[in-house]
Amino acid sequence: MAPTDIDLDPSLSKDRVGLVLFDTLHGYLHPADEQKAANLEKWGILENMARLVQGAHDAGVTVFYGAADHAGDGADVASRLTDTDMDLNPWDDRERRFMPMHRRGHKGAEIAIEVKPVEGDVMVPKHRWSAFHQTHLDLQLRVRKLNTVILAGGSTDVGIASTAFSARDLDYGLVIARDCCYSHRGDNNDFLMDRIFPRMARVMSTDQIIELMKN
Repeated sequence: MAPTDIDLDPSLSKDRVGLVLFDTLHGYLHPADEQKAANLEKWGILENMARLVQGAHDAGVTVFYGAADHAGDGADVASRLTDTDMDLNPWDDRERRFMPMHRRGHKGAEIAIEVKPVEGDVMVPKHRWSAFHQTHLDLQLRVRKLNTVILAGGSTDVGIASTAFSARDLDYGLVIARDCCYSHRGDNNDFLMDRIFPRMARVMSTDQIIELMKN
C-alpha cells in the first residue's frame, strides 16, 4: 500500500512530513580522522544538522533516527567481495572480514549530542545501508499518515542514496537537505545532489526546509 496520496503541496507541515536522520552518530560527526573532521567543519554539517533538528522540533515535526545498531562482534554483517574498501582503497587483504566502524556498546555508535532525540522522536535501529530495509521506519511513517520524508545525514553516497531510493520506491515524497549531507569521497556528494537526486526529490538547503516547516 502506498503512503497517503501526495497532493503536490510544496509545504512541509507536521501532519504530512517526517525528518529522517541517517547515522547521525558521534563517531561519524566527531571523527578521529583529522581530514574528515576538517571537512565536516568546513562544510558546516553539524551546525546545519542541529539547526534542522531544532527547526523540526519547533514546528512539531517528528524526527526519526535511522541509526546503525551493529552487534559488538560484527555478527550481523555479511561479508562480500568488493574491489575496494569504503574509502575506495584497494583491499590489502582479501581475507580480512569487513567490520562496521561503530558498533553497539561504543560511544561512536551513540547519537551525537548536538542532534540528540527528544520525547516523541523515534529511534529506528538499522543493520543495512537503507533506513527502510527490514526496519519499522515505513510503519512508523504510515501510522502517522506522513507521506513525505526529509532526509539528512551521511554519507550521501551510502546511506542517504540507499534510503532515498527506498523512499522513492515506496512512493514517499522526498526532500533532501543538501547542506546536511556529506561524503568524504571526492565529488560524490555533488554528483548525487546535482545529477541524481533532483529526478526523485527536491534538493533544498536547511534554511529553505526550516522556512517551509514553519508555514
